[in-house]
Amino acid sequence: MVDLSSLHTFRLPAKARCVAQLNALADFEQIDTTSPYWILGRGSNSIFVSDYQGTVYLVRNRGVQIEEQSEAYKITVAAGEDWHELVLRTVTEGMPGLENLALIPGTVGAAPVQNIGAYGVELSRFIGKVLAWDTQQHCWQTFDSDACCFGYRDSVFKQQVGRWVIAQVELYLTKAWHPTLSYADLKGLAADSDAATIMDEVIRVRRTKLPDPERQPNAGSFFKNPVVSTAQLHKLQQQYPDIVYYPVTTTQVKLAAGWMIDQLGLKGYECNGAQVNPRQALVLMNSGGATSASLKALATKVMASVESAFKVNLEPEVRLVGEQGLVEL
Repeated sequence: MVDLSSLHTFRLPAKARCVAQLNALADFEQIDTTSPYWILGRGSNSIFVSDYQGTVYLVRNRGVQIEEQSEAYKITVAAGEDWHELVLRTVTEGMPGLENLALIPGTVGAAPVQNIGAYGVELSRFIGKVLAWDTQQHCWQTFDSDACCFGYRDSVFKQQVGRWVIAQVELYLTKAWHPTLSYADLKGLAADSDAATIMDEVIRVRRTKLPDPERQPNAGSFFKNPVVSTAQLHKLQQQYPDIVYYPVTTTQVKLAAGWMIDQLGLKGYECNGAQVNPRQALVLMNSGGATSASLKALATKVMASVESAFKVNLEPEVRLVGEQGLVEL
């Protein structure tokens, strides 16, 4: 058995039967599907809650190709590249667009799975193509943006866990760039701020609000911000007039899960080493000695409290991995 505690950022004690690396496209074709397997980038969105009775494949292929076109930059990136490093490079080299997504942990290959997003920007708006190995049909498949079926923290790759293993992502960054400053944390910036200024502010805000997983093990936002109807929002506003929300469509809004958890006084709440982060309630962390049982107890406590007070169901954003694969709380 191979120790996994250093391979996922929550650092719960866990082991796997085997660990292998995917360093080249040919390695993806050799994934053994006859026994359980799990694909892992930097482990920033997966938490191993027990020993894994299968093979963990680490995506480690590298490479970035940039092609300047008349109206955009086409950037082809290997799945094993670090996401934040890509953001830094594109912004620094004068290719704006990804600045709101700075400091999101993980690999480029993991980004489409969750359709990562922050501060009013989602990855889906930049996707040209995604190249993935189909572990069922044993062939390569290319997905355009529509075929990825992107949603809020969702994609076809997440809906069919383990079937497609992303090896390469093609992004398009338009030259007709406009800043996105709609979120409160960025409204202090000038309307004509350049991408580097926005990126620096995003990094500053994230470092202020979110714990560094190197020092305080965590998996980022543990829960999704729930999407509800405007009718449900109006009912909630009668009791909670200051409830924080973000428009999604004309009939739906996204509620700030962290705000709801904070209102219930759960910041800093601890359960045997698993803790609600004292600064950002959306983040659960391993404050020392957490176990799968204590993490599950804490998450269940938070979900039940929010449901009782707000009649809203929280769903985990992180993926919990058990002996054979995904498990529910």
